[in-house]
Amino acid sequence: MEPTAGRGGLPVAVIGAGPSGLAAMRALSRRGLDFVGFEQHTDVGGLWNIENPSSTVYESAHLISSRTTTEFAEYPMPAGTPDYPGHRHLREYFRGYADHFGLRGSIRFGTQITCATEDDGGWQVSWRSADGEGSARFRAVIVATGTLHTPFVPEFPGTFAGEILHSAHYKNPAELAGKRVLVVGAGNSGCDIAVDAVHHAAAVDISVRRGYYFIPKYIFGRPADTLNRGRPLPRPLKQFIDKRLLRMFTGDPRRFGFPDPGYRIYESHPVVNSLILHHLGHGDLRVMPDVSRLDGHTVHFRDGTSGDYDLVLLSTGYVLSYPFLDRAQLGWTGPSPSLYLNMFSRQAENLMVVGMVEASGLGWEGRYRQAELAAAYLAAQARAPQRAAGFRKALAGPSPDMTGGYKYLGLDRMSYYVNKDAYRAQLAAHLALLDPPDHPGGKNGAPARQEVGADAH
Repeated sequence: MEPTAGRGGLPVAVIGAGPSGLAAMRALSRRGLDFVGFEQHTDVGGLWNIENPSSTVYESAHLISSRTTTEFAEYPMPAGTPDYPGHRHLREYFRGYADHFGLRGSIRFGTQITCATEDDGGWQVSWRSADGEGSARFRAVIVATGTLHTPFVPEFPGTFAGEILHSAHYKNPAELAGKRVLVVGAGNSGCDIAVDAVHHAAAVDISVRRGYYFIPKYIFGRPADTLNRGRPLPRPLKQFIDKRLLRMFTGDPRRFGFPDPGYRIYESHPVVNSLILHHLGHGDLRVMPDVSRLDGHTVHFRDGTSGDYDLVLLSTGYVLSYPFLDRAQLGWTGPSPSLYLNMFSRQAENLMVVGMVEASGLGWEGRYRQAELAAAYLAAQARAPQRAAGFRKALAGPSPDMTGGYKYLGLDRMSYYVNKDAYRAQLAAHLALLDPPDHPGGKNGAPARQEVGADAH
């Protein structure tokens, strides 16, 4: 399949066929815009397809947000899907999504993008596949490769005589059998793996640098993230109520050995896992401080204590990586690209990223609304050039406030974090700049128009 020109001239290149890439393709197809998708693997699903060699999920991986808050609004998950589906359910869900909307025929599978550069008002995109190398021109590039594929591997003083493994390469708890395991990092993956380990490993410790808030998956018998799905509470009230509700259901994490968080709830991504506290309460594992240095099989910690281990499993997160792009095209000088609305390049015309956003509760529908805005902008360039020009002028300025008033921690991984309600409001407001109120492209439930750049709380 070779790129062909359609009604809008050159097609759009969409890089990646995971949730964000599929959302981008669907949004483009709804606007009647031609596109070509590029996917390294032989099937859709991205990291949720565990058969994909680049997948970073493990056998026990499930959603940490519930099905109804995560799924695409236009394509709900089938009846009978669990509240928190695992990767096998999700792989089939994305396969169904691609088939239902007829996206597969426009995707080049087994194809790795090697370079994308601006070229005389368009984009020259090069790739490598089993058939050799290729290249073609496109009118725009939408990068949708996700944020969880390039592991962050910290460096520790000293040397370790055992095995060091990043969670990106961990697949099955059988790999932990009979080993003394130290999990480094207590994010969602770290806690999942620690819970895996207590059933298989000879001993388990978890090393943490800071405190966390732990949210159970169920409260009052319902998925926790479905309890407040109406009008969002004001930030101070939500933080006040939810912190006290958590204390009722999970207690004070300091009782189990975790440090005091030192920040207010929702100012960093919470851990949606209360089983870790269950196992700590049963003595199945221990909380240890931050790692100081390595010496043979011994790991020394910041407080002067130490322990002996066979495996150090790094659950230390990921760094953003777009190796086929020049970082200058993304305004990338800090921990993450500086993009308008976490989407639009200010430096390169028609370069967009869908999926470079994290927010508690945003779900794949939030990624679809990103894609909807990107597609609306591309459509307007041909059909409503004055609207597109005004929109482009807005892109040159600073992004509006998307924090919802939350004071997020100044961590690298939080540099592209937003408040879901504030972010969705801004996406809707910007869509209104491109679509008249009765435009069919905006029929996916966008809220009424509001002032772009206004704080959405």
